[in-house]
Amino acid sequence: MRVLGVDPGLTRCGLGVVDGLPSRQLAMVAVGVATSDALWDVDQRLLSIERQIEEWLEEHAPDAVAVERVFAQQNLRTVMGTAQVAGIAMVAAARRRIPVALHTPSEVKAAVTGNGRADKAQVQTMVQRLLRLDVLPRPADAADALALAVCHLWRPAGALGTPQRAPGSLTAAQRAWATAEQAARRRG
Repeated sequence: MRVLGVDPGLTRCGLGVVDGLPSRQLAMVAVGVATSDALWDVDQRLLSIERQIEEWLEEHAPDAVAVERVFAQQNLRTVMGTAQVAGIAMVAAARRRIPVALHTPSEVKAAVTGNGRADKAQVQTMVQRLLRLDVLPRPADAADALALAVCHLWRPAGALGTPQRAPGSLTAAQRAWATAEQAARRRG
């Protein structure tokens, strides 16, 4: 299964493609960022990001797209841009009939590190280890996109579109992710 992870952002949108199957090593296919110029009008910035996401979808033909769920931050402008880019990624995938999943930052962190409150450096280090990369994936937006793809691939058995695993075969990080997902659902 091939997953495109999207860490939405208006200036830098992290993109990461990972291949994975149950009981198989994960493999990074591609990683990078879609960018837009902060001096452009927002409509032109969104158009630029959309075109770059479309290119990634065309080139890498993912089976699913995993997008970071937007959460409230202090800066309303940052939240708006992030939400707009997340929407663009979802529409681009929907246009191709590619399933889309949203994952919260704490779910992603728990999936790759076992700790839903891990910092960016810990996420980068674990992504490097999990994908057996020679260097840390940079920038952090790109590493976060890879982590989103890994999180999606490691969803618990029985989730829609999830590779099936034998009962009890979840890793500690996968169990932590499942717990974080359940807590997020309860909150709402």
